[in-house]
Amino acid sequence: MPMVSMRQLLDEAAKGGYGVGAFNVNNMEQIQAIMEAARETKSPVIIQASRGARSYTNDRFLYHLMVAATEVYPEIPVALHQDHGNSPETCKSAIEMGFTSVMMDGSLMADGKTPSSFEYNVQVTKEVVELAHARGVTVEGELGCLGGIEDGHGADVDALAHLTDPDQAVEFVERTGIDALAVAIGTSHGAYKFSKKPTGEVLVMKRIEEIHKNLPTTHLVMHGSSSVPQELQDIINQYGGKMKPTFGVPVEEIQKGIQHGVRKINVDTDNRMAMTGAIRKVFIEKPEAFDPRDYLKPAREAMKKVVVARMIAFGQAGHAGDYQPMTMAEMAAKYKA
Repeated sequence: MPMVSMRQLLDEAAKGGYGVGAFNVNNMEQIQAIMEAARETKSPVIIQASRGARSYTNDRFLYHLMVAATEVYPEIPVALHQDHGNSPETCKSAIEMGFTSVMMDGSLMADGKTPSSFEYNVQVTKEVVELAHARGVTVEGELGCLGGIEDGHGADVDALAHLTDPDQAVEFVERTGIDALAVAIGTSHGAYKFSKKPTGEVLVMKRIEEIHKNLPTTHLVMHGSSSVPQELQDIINQYGGKMKPTFGVPVEEIQKGIQHGVRKINVDTDNRMAMTGAIRKVFIEKPEAFDPRDYLKPAREAMKKVVVARMIAFGQAGHAGDYQPMTMAEMAAKYKA
């Protein structure tokens, strides 16, 4: 099965009332972990790469790893998504590389750090939509700003001061024609999201309900949605790490979001933590080991377990074979019509 449009995955998720995890990757082991989890749970999946990941892996390596994934796991519908494209040029390069979905994050300027104006956001996002839809490629936009920085991208602002405005969201979607809207509800990139278990005052889930009420047919996206499990923190610290106490987004809160239109959930930190903990464990328990496979195999398995748990929790498990994937040419024709 070739890579498919993210729009189709999200449309099907909306029909079924579930969410689809979007997992960031940088290398072969992470892609394998995600695809093994998808096979075990029979889940459609979104694999995404940031600009930093594309630079680290190299576009050609990344693309061919994804082609290999579709060959080895032909029964799994999988979309390849550009995470946080900082400019139309970045999104265009992803489209030309073969990505089936792109995010134009016009909530920030091209430096990926400075909050932009609403009009700038509309302008650059609409430009990407026109380019992408002509080739059947999905476009995700963002309104409002998350806190924190990940892979060099982010404003590191007070997340509560830049929440998505429900009324402005309607205008943004209508003027840009995006397929999915990333919303700011108080979450942040990275591991250090909250100093205590988040309440409705710092994780404003009610904002999702308000936006979904205004935009019932628009797919919503939650960024910064790693749960940062305590058990993963404990493993890292038990084997020499120094993670400070931190709290992420509880899975049950994400599930509430899914009930109110959230169809794509971004997860990165949890997988990084799982792999890091597994590698540290090998280094401490088997100091004589020097073969990278000795620590990358358990790292891959640890990440797979996290992804399996998220796929089940988000409700996507069991839905890989529900529908016949459309080609990108068919999606382009659908957009044109």
